[in-house]
Amino acid sequence: MSPHASPDLEVADIDKSYVDNVEVIANADKPNARKEAPAYVAGLSPEEREKAEKALVRKIDIRLLPMIIVMYILNYLDRNNIAAARLAGLEKDLGLVGNQYLTCVSILFVGYLLMQIPSNLLLNKFGKPAIYLPTAMILWGIISTATAAAQNFAGLVVTRFFLGFIEAAYFPGCLYFLSAWYTRKELGFRTAALYSGSLLSGAFSGLIAAGITSGMDYKMGLRAWRWLFIIEGAITIVVAVIAIFILPNFPRTTSWLTEEEKALATWRLEEDIGEDDWVDSEHQSFLHGAKLAFTDPKTYLLMLMILCIVSSASVTNFFPTVVKTLKYGNIETLLLTAPPYCLAVICAFANAWHADRTGERYFHVTLPLYVSVAAFILAAATTGTAPRYVSMMLMVPSFYSGYVVALGWISNTLPRPASKRAAALAGINCVSNASSIYASYMYPDSDAPRFIPAMSVDCATAFVAILSATALRFLLVRLNQKLDRGEAVEGSVPGQASSRGFRFLV
Repeated sequence: MSPHASPDLEVADIDKSYVDNVEVIANADKPNARKEAPAYVAGLSPEEREKAEKALVRKIDIRLLPMIIVMYILNYLDRNNIAAARLAGLEKDLGLVGNQYLTCVSILFVGYLLMQIPSNLLLNKFGKPAIYLPTAMILWGIISTATAAAQNFAGLVVTRFFLGFIEAAYFPGCLYFLSAWYTRKELGFRTAALYSGSLLSGAFSGLIAAGITSGMDYKMGLRAWRWLFIIEGAITIVVAVIAIFILPNFPRTTSWLTEEEKALATWRLEEDIGEDDWVDSEHQSFLHGAKLAFTDPKTYLLMLMILCIVSSASVTNFFPTVVKTLKYGNIETLLLTAPPYCLAVICAFANAWHADRTGERYFHVTLPLYVSVAAFILAAATTGTAPRYVSMMLMVPSFYSGYVVALGWISNTLPRPASKRAAALAGINCVSNASSIYASYMYPDSDAPRFIPAMSVDCATAFVAILSATALRFLLVRLNQKLDRGEAVEGSVPGQASSRGFRFLV
């Protein structure tokens, strides 16, 4: 077996001529040597290369994006359907008092935090996302369905904790998965496509919940909120089983790519970040990747930025509660939650598309956050129905538009090795979701309708995110200047920065 081969594959499974083409063996003892392009890629003219690459990316998009988006829609639905269940009588039926409901919301994120880093490092080592991610989905679908059996506060807390524990595998795992297929300049739009799953779930969860809660109450002796968990959890399990047969693993080991497409898919990643993930998997340990990630100052700037954006976005965990302050009925409230999320999908896609097209990141993150700051101020400053709903229509699209580009900026800034990227993605996502623990207590009914403390905190954290993004931009510009002078920079392609033209995206 090649020293770079995945331990999960036998030598017989690998096309030897293909391995030779990309010079894995020839360069095994020369990590700083510049590899030659595979014969197929080297033989393409620039026009043919562009055409072949567009066709390849389109093929990858069709195979990957629809399924992972549907999976994330269900991930978010199963996590946040407790808000709709609350409107349908969950609190009263389970006898929740004081902050018990808020604790049930918060406890999910405790489990979510504990599992993210171990899960992503395990995924990196296991090397089979096509099995790992759907298996996690089956497990959280079972737990979500079991939530319908909760009879008291203790039962709901336990199921919510384990739901967060298992759901932690999906989103950071999917970010890592995408970064193993797309170049840095393609990641922004694909991250937006993935995150559109959460936005679509926010748009349609209210509509779905309205349909279930208005038509299923006391069917077969069960309250509507119990049916909400049963129906959505069962759908999750079915989709997860289907995903096992659709999702691929990595470009080099995917059966639905031709040998020429595999060569191009892996080479374009090597051109972009200096390696493709499969080749180096054997040398990437759990601890080594985590050590590289958490000794890099860029990780902490990214962590602060994402933490503050997620903290500002925590209003979405209570969005039906916030919308209810407009004083409409339960069904109307659920329906009114949809338009802000629909607008958010459009804005997030447009912002991410333009960020990828221009290769610019900083302004695509910060300009939407300025809109968020204004929206939070407006929400806290007025009780009028029209201006409050305008603030809700602004806040959801603005912070999500900046967030999806910020997520892609992680892989752009910490691209290699794969174990470092996996650890950074999980660690940053883990810390950022810690904000959801304290944010769950920021929206007590006593603060309605303006929720001044919560809106003030959300406004402040959005501004801190702008400051941290500014600091990161200055750091990356300075590192790019060092690369221009031919100096070594950790995280770039070693010994080849100038020849390959690697630069951090700012």
